[in-house]
Amino acid sequence: MKDVLRDLELIVRLQGLDLRAAELRKEIAALPKEVALIEKALDAHQRKLNGDRAVLASNQKERRQLDGDVQVHQQKISKLRDQMSGAKTNEQFRAFQNEINFVEQQIKKCEDRSIELMLESEALDQNAKLSEAALKQQREKVEHRKAEARERTLADQKQLAELLAERKLICTEISAAALGTYERVARKSPNAVSEASNGRCTVCRLEIRPQLYQDVKKCERIIQCENCRRILHYNPPVAFDQAGSGPPALGGSGTRVDMT
Repeated sequence: MKDVLRDLELIVRLQGLDLRAAELRKEIAALPKEVALIEKALDAHQRKLNGDRAVLASNQKERRQLDGDVQVHQQKISKLRDQMSGAKTNEQFRAFQNEINFVEQQIKKCEDRSIELMLESEALDQNAKLSEAALKQQREKVEHRKAEARERTLADQKQLAELLAERKLICTEISAAALGTYERVARKSPNAVSEASNGRCTVCRLEIRPQLYQDVKKCERIIQCENCRRILHYNPPVAFDQAGSGPPALGGSGTRVDMT
């Protein structure tokens, strides 16, 4: 029975190491994904900045085009005035004047539109500056998170290596039969050990047959739940290292073994 108690104690420790190792592996795998999500947000900020800059550039381009159109119209008016000075009849004079008036209206439209664009450009320029600041802030956040992820990954990998080394040592101390049973169950479920309490398996909640429950308490052999096949462990009110004199009496005092 003493050997079985020792095996169970080591199996419980082994399960704790395996559960912690699984958490570390999960965290190591998750960190790059978290960074990728932040970088994706960075891409969104970059697209926003590119969009704001494109709109601002379009505004400026149109204003330059309008300025060029105004110059063309003014040159046209200058030519019309030169031609009008040589008009021979009132009809020709009025025709030149009407053409000049039309071109002047085009100039006014260009100038009005240019003023609208100028007013819009102030807001567009502000949007671009805000987007640029947001991108810079997000980029700093990404770099900071990357650094944290690298540090955390290194720490997790170090702790994982230590756990695996401790696991290897424990495996050498467990009997081959007990270790084989644990490994088979652990391949199917991360929680390979279940406490037997109040006549039930605490994981699947199935009621244990009275005789089997008594056998679990005696701790003379490794017993598995008939439903979930987990290794059943009766957690008496005394620790393993205090149980060398025989099966603990029900209701005795002492320290329970942590199953987590």
